[in-house]
Amino acid sequence: MSKLIGLSMELQRKQYPTIPEHARPKPKYTDKTSNGLTKCIIDWINFNGYQAERINSMGRPLDTRKSVKDVLGRTRTVGSIKWVKGQSQNGTADISATIKGRSVKIEVKCQGSGDRYQSQAQKEYQKSIEKAGGVYIIARTFQGFMNWYDRFVNARI
Repeated sequence: MSKLIGLSMELQRKQYPTIPEHARPKPKYTDKTSNGLTKCIIDWINFNGYQAERINSMGRPLDTRKSVKDVLGRTRTVGSIKWVKGQSQNGTADISATIKGRSVKIEVKCQGSGDRYQSQAQKEYQKSIEKAGGVYIIARTFQGFMNWYDRFVNARI
């Protein structure tokens, strides 16, 4: 984590050279939650000159509620919120990245939050990515991701 914090602080120095060091907020990173681990991985990849982004596959809420007055003059809410399925492919990975010109898909299964298993759709997605020549990894901890990252970046392609 300290390397990630160091990279973040270095980026702040370059972006805001007139702000004194002591006045800059120290970034907070954690790999104890899925969101925290996802942020760590995305920031690490981007800080090192590659590209990464979070993929949102949840869909969206559709709010059909309206406020109306009944015959007694009371305000009532009618309608409901419905969940509309997203347009992304079932099983898509949490992070899509390009590292050293290669497509890398990263599924976050955070050890700290007890998220352990891939769904069947995620397993099928992994097979399709690997069949197409892409790289698919499962990240459980930031250190585990870093071990993979170091091997991948230093490998001769």
